[in-house]
Amino acid sequence: MTAAAMAPTTENPLLQAWLTPHETPPFDAIRPAHFLPAFEQAFVDHAAEVAAIAHDPAAPDFANTIVALERAGRLLSKVSAVFYDLVSAHSSPELLAIDSEVSLRQARHWNPILMNAVLFGRIALLYQRRADLELTTEQMRLLERTYTRFHRAGAGLDDAAKARMAAINERLAQLGTTFSHHLLGDEQAWSMELGEADRDGLPESFIAAAEAAAAERDMPGKAIVTLSRSSVEPFLKESSRRDLREKVFNAFVARGDNGNDNDNNATIVEILALREESAKLLGYPTYAAYRLEDSMARTPRAVRDLLERVWRPALKHTLADRDALQALVAEEGGNFALAPWDWRYYAEKLRQRRADFDDAAIKPYLALDNMIAAAFDCATRLFGITFSERKDIPVWHPDVRVWEVKDAAGRHKALFYGDYFARPSKRSGAWMTSLRDQQALDGDVAPLIINVMNFSKGAEGQPALLSPDDARTLFHEFGHALHGMLSNVTYPSLSGTSVFTDFVELPSQLYEHWQEQPQVLRAFARHHQTGEPLPDDLLQRFLAARKFGQGFATVEFVSSALLDLEFHSQPAEASRDVRAFERRELEKIGMPAEIVLRHRPTQFGHIFSGDHYASGYYSYMWSEVMDADAFGAFEEAGDIFDPAVARRLHDDIYSSGGSREPDEAYIAFRGRKPEPDALLRGRGLLGTPEAA
Repeated sequence: MTAAAMAPTTENPLLQAWLTPHETPPFDAIRPAHFLPAFEQAFVDHAAEVAAIAHDPAAPDFANTIVALERAGRLLSKVSAVFYDLVSAHSSPELLAIDSEVSLRQARHWNPILMNAVLFGRIALLYQRRADLELTTEQMRLLERTYTRFHRAGAGLDDAAKARMAAINERLAQLGTTFSHHLLGDEQAWSMELGEADRDGLPESFIAAAEAAAAERDMPGKAIVTLSRSSVEPFLKESSRRDLREKVFNAFVARGDNGNDNDNNATIVEILALREESAKLLGYPTYAAYRLEDSMARTPRAVRDLLERVWRPALKHTLADRDALQALVAEEGGNFALAPWDWRYYAEKLRQRRADFDDAAIKPYLALDNMIAAAFDCATRLFGITFSERKDIPVWHPDVRVWEVKDAAGRHKALFYGDYFARPSKRSGAWMTSLRDQQALDGDVAPLIINVMNFSKGAEGQPALLSPDDARTLFHEFGHALHGMLSNVTYPSLSGTSVFTDFVELPSQLYEHWQEQPQVLRAFARHHQTGEPLPDDLLQRFLAARKFGQGFATVEFVSSALLDLEFHSQPAEASRDVRAFERRELEKIGMPAEIVLRHRPTQFGHIFSGDHYASGYYSYMWSEVMDADAFGAFEEAGDIFDPAVARRLHDDIYSSGGSREPDEAYIAFRGRKPEPDALLRGRGLLGTPEAA
């Protein structure tokens, strides 16, 4: 046990009742040294609770087995939620060291629980008798999901196979943590200072953000580009210095692939081999077959069919765009072939020409606070909930803000934490998570929901200004947050976002639609200096330009999803050389040389930092089929806030969590299955590519 684990527990806030408002974590009192003792106690408590369930002398019934499991492990859930929030959003070397130890301990704790033959025997008996138990719909769903979880974890294997599965799980836990630490290490280690001569083409808002990023890294008075996507993408779009675009782009796509101590290639090879072995222990031919059986898609073939259906028209549009961009290079006197670090720069020029629109024109109208207010207002109009900021809730960083959420009757519903700005201690990307999930098993428990972003700060005293993509990301993650805040189920395991991976993106992607509605933008897109509303001509040009570049965006995404699927469908031996595997698969699908995967393998945290999206990165596209079709229900009603449609959306999608089959939930809302062509229409990929 480490020295940190020996810290005294008598004053450990993680092991005491929280006397804060709404029993929120007292972040101001929590220190890294508190975590290992708290985890130790939580593991002991949970193991004892599970042992009591497994060896209960009474015959198994729903209450003493399934419900008892729902009540077990509350301290572990409490400690884990706080710990993983900090590891992701405000890490430190000390926390990362603890994370390496805790990931192994978590695996060693859960393996004997999920493979407990006696406990699984009780669950399996109830599952076999489920038709005779007179369960409610939610109870039946909980029983089925509990049985599935234990069965898929290997509870039915023989002892030798269980031992091997346990060893695999432990090693995978270590490797996932290693992958994420390597990625964070490469991101923290690199920055590029912008001298006065390096700023050609960059708007004042970018320079202000670059100065704020430098200040975050203790470089006051300087301006830097970091490897945060919110820094890299606008630089690639706006900088007229081709040499610097190349430097930034190459650093960004090489994260985890530099042959240094943070290199992820060997980690990927081992992860894929162990995943394949675990799937075969459970009787599946591939890891993709194992993972997708418990999803809406069900099979790798169904996923591949969807991705290929989208790939073909997206590639056609992208190749047309590539030719137009190369022509633009030649028109400006360039004598070079278009390269990946040129695409965004010339695409922005082409968009300005075709649609008379560029992001720089609209950013002054997309102040962060106004977009937060817009997201809140849409939720109020759809679902009747209201938001009021709280200053008395402890937070993990001064930038974090908290709002109390109340229902239409004024009753407390949730707390919402917003952590919006990039900093070195935060991993890249954007995500939603929770500090506490909604449940009503033993009285109403209100959720504590978090959105984390990596937006760039504004200059001193100036607001943060968002690009249209940033604003869409804010609405996307807030859609996830609503899924957690509006949850109305009894059992913790079915709460909020506890749904199939290829359904979980529906509430988030659907919510993006409101961000681009004219009536929302007219109300909340106001110039940060003058307060003037977004001019109607700029609004119309923005709306007309929305589908520009969708070929590129779709190719960038679908290629990553196809690579994920191939990594987990082909024999692990085929990917022993990760770079060669990547190159071979991209050649197979005809990936344009001028475009790079949205997530190259060594930085593909979705699938290698853990297994949640492994074989499942396609889920965003699968959910987009539904979200494009679902928003049509409001359009058909003639009102994007139609009360009847909003009520169905609340009841059937946002509040039901995992309490019903997702296909059933969608049909209950929409009245039918989704129409796949809605996705292609929404992305503007059904027609003929526009000529240059």
